[in-house]
Amino acid sequence: METPPDHAYPDHWEADVVLRDGATARIRPITTDDAGRLVSFYEQVSDESKYYRFFAPYPRLSAKDVHRFTHHDYVDRVGLAVTVGGEFIATVRYDRVDEQGRSASVPADEAEVAFLVQDAHQGRGVASALLEHIAAVARERGIRRFTAEVLPANSKMIKVFRDAGYTQKRSFEDGSVRLTLDLEPTAESLAVQRGREQRAEARSVQRLLAPGSVAVVGTGRTPGGVGRTVLRNLLDAGFTGRTYAVNRAFDEDRTEIDGVPAVRSVALINEPVDLAIVAVPAGRVPEAVADCGGHGVRGLVVLSAGYAESGPDGRERQRTLVRQARSYGMRIIGPNAFGIINTADAVRLNASLAPEPPARGRIGLFTQSGAIGIALLSGLHRRGAGLSSFISAGNRADVSGNDILQYWYEDPDTDVALLYLESIGNPRKFTRLARRTAAVKPVVVVKGARHSGSTPPGHAVPVTAIPDATVSALMRQAGVIRVDTVTELVDAGLLLASQPLPAGPRVAILGNSESLGLLAYDACLTEGLRPLRPRDLTTAATPADFRTALGEALSDQACDAVVVTAIPHVGEADTAPTGPGTALATALREALTTAPPKPVAVVHVEIAGLTEALATPQPAGPAARIPAYPAAERAVRALAEAVRYAQWRRESGEPGKVPESIDDTIDESAAAALIARLLAEHTDPRGVRLAPADAHALLALYGIPVRPTLPAPDPAAAVTAAARLGYPVALKTTAPHLRHRADLGGVRLDLADEAQLRLAYRELTETLGGPDELRPVVQAMVPRGVDTVVRAAIDAAAGAVLSFGLAGPPSELLGDLAHRLVPATDRDVAGQIRSIRTAPLLFGWRGSAPVDTPALEELLLRVSRLVDDHPEIVSVTLEPVVVATHGLSVLDAGVRLAPPPARDDLGPRRLPSY
Repeated sequence: METPPDHAYPDHWEADVVLRDGATARIRPITTDDAGRLVSFYEQVSDESKYYRFFAPYPRLSAKDVHRFTHHDYVDRVGLAVTVGGEFIATVRYDRVDEQGRSASVPADEAEVAFLVQDAHQGRGVASALLEHIAAVARERGIRRFTAEVLPANSKMIKVFRDAGYTQKRSFEDGSVRLTLDLEPTAESLAVQRGREQRAEARSVQRLLAPGSVAVVGTGRTPGGVGRTVLRNLLDAGFTGRTYAVNRAFDEDRTEIDGVPAVRSVALINEPVDLAIVAVPAGRVPEAVADCGGHGVRGLVVLSAGYAESGPDGRERQRTLVRQARSYGMRIIGPNAFGIINTADAVRLNASLAPEPPARGRIGLFTQSGAIGIALLSGLHRRGAGLSSFISAGNRADVSGNDILQYWYEDPDTDVALLYLESIGNPRKFTRLARRTAAVKPVVVVKGARHSGSTPPGHAVPVTAIPDATVSALMRQAGVIRVDTVTELVDAGLLLASQPLPAGPRVAILGNSESLGLLAYDACLTEGLRPLRPRDLTTAATPADFRTALGEALSDQACDAVVVTAIPHVGEADTAPTGPGTALATALREALTTAPPKPVAVVHVEIAGLTEALATPQPAGPAARIPAYPAAERAVRALAEAVRYAQWRRESGEPGKVPESIDDTIDESAAAALIARLLAEHTDPRGVRLAPADAHALLALYGIPVRPTLPAPDPAAAVTAAARLGYPVALKTTAPHLRHRADLGGVRLDLADEAQLRLAYRELTETLGGPDELRPVVQAMVPRGVDTVVRAAIDAAAGAVLSFGLAGPPSELLGDLAHRLVPATDRDVAGQIRSIRTAPLLFGWRGSAPVDTPALEELLLRVSRLVDDHPEIVSVTLEPVVVATHGLSVLDAGVRLAPPPARDDLGPRRLPSY
């Protein structure tokens, strides 16, 4: 049977997935070329599993069976296979049926589904992943329900269906369990899918960071070189597992190097190998990957360069590398990576080129740049900070920051996550994972390549049209601490890793320098904190004076955090044997032992040894670590980030909601029908901007009325329109170059009668051009208020973004806009309105009457709901929206529709392919 030409092979169904144990596998449609693979697969399935599948002994497949299971039309009959190393390890098939269970075609919307998993691969989450993908395929082909007949003894398969989170029914008929699954995704099914994704991806990273054995492929025969350096670093760190040196150029009689076994091939190692560090030229990497994959290596760190960063040929080499590694079930860090580090006592892994390994600590560090990684490691080490783990991903062709966030989310050894990113491959997923991680531990990000066109050549990412300021706002909405420099990254990480979160913005300042205290005071005001009056201890202050003052400040209920400022002390204490830095550090730590837990930061000028002493508690003394900074501005900025993050944590504990009251004025189904009709009338795949009448009708279905405007092609038409609308009226031009440009005279307001209207019409056309060019319209006047703008747009990378600002120069000239991801909650929009710099104009600035911000919040929620319900709406603009003391008026609106873009964050789990 030939596949019908109108149902060609659906290559978009192909996907790489991470299984429960952290290994990868590939899911793809079964084709007519798979007969041999199917027979081989079936021969490796136990008789019991065959019995569960066919309800009878079925030792082998007949030729008819093989034909049936390899010939599909990809609509009514679909088969998917899971492959590892090109061979099947599991299959699933659905057949569309009618209400009587007979074979059927469209429009029947039910299908029978059946799975078969090799016994050796059961328990790895294979069937669960297959169910997600076959369900997505079925929905694409118009199937709404699956039915399955399962023997009661087949508890594993019953559990797969039961735990999927879909709405389901179960009945017992003729000795089997009949399951019916509604394939419409539910909140529970999405939560189940994302929970499995987190556990699988975290496990895949854990396999890389905590191997039981490591092979360094490309170990040099003489000291020096990348491979030999990594081997030396592994040994110097005291790696607790087994280590092997691999180089095909080793002499056959060579058995060891640097005290570890030396072999010419991974295949010659007589034990399992968990991780391979690949340090060979790019041209030899495929051979090394095949050697590792054939031996069952679990993961790779590819240090080799010469991939996407080198141009189109290198990019293709990179794609081939990823496909090859995943075909063996391996994940990759790199290529062009700097390496990985795990400081846990049970592992002590330094598989990197870092010249100085970090001490053990509570900070996790991820970087996409080797050079920045070296700088960060050095900076953290110099200031006494330790790491839990370090990952330098290079071109991040496979393992990315998203995978590392999945791992850090539940990692008990990591309290703070620091990331240096140059690109974000899946921004929607990053935002979701960052929000979840930030709810339990701080996530601090510095992003390089912030400007358009500056993405590193080794990184393939979606093109985004939104400015960096918008990306920053969306990160903050997700609880991410966004900083601008790697110095600020270290500053914030040190404070967050060593100090408790502040309960509020009130900051006490104390020290022995009045000037340094004033600098700290000014910095607090700049950062939006509430500093208390600085306390000057005078230059004669001793460590004991600092200890007393700090204890008093921490005990003060009016204080949430303390900044200690210090300059070198002039007096006898300087001659103490331990040095001024050690003495002061001891005194400050002693104050912390008896006071309530509040964050403390120290700012000092040239006090020798103070930073080191504060970062390294004495064995016999208090264990507290206190971050030290060379400038007040840096300390206060780090503290301010902690204050804002702590506030976000408190607010996220009670998530916002969308008031049910707006549902009463929303007609989602009518809007969907209108959108479908409008798209059917316009076949341009780039979409269509709706005519005003259509845009207004669509918005009205979501409770967003737009004030009517009537065309005025001549003075008589203007008078007729005004009589219909009622005076007073406004006369406005709608020409694109004059739209919303009252400053150019294109808008005349408060026209009280026909005479004023005719005069305004004549002045308008004499000054700016003829009616055909100006396209005048008449609109009834609305209550005076503040002109604002509300927008929503779909960005290919970030998703749906809701924007708000004041209309005119504040938003257009100064860029004073606030952004939130859709769907937005009442808490999101309330904060959005208040976060713009010109927000005081809405709340009674200089004695003016406050406007109706609750009505504005409701409007934002309605726009958010509209674009969230209908992905075909790619942009909405409401401008101006005049917000009065009571109510608001939408004076103009534009809506653009297009075929809905693909949503890679809602479909079944899959690894990205670049």
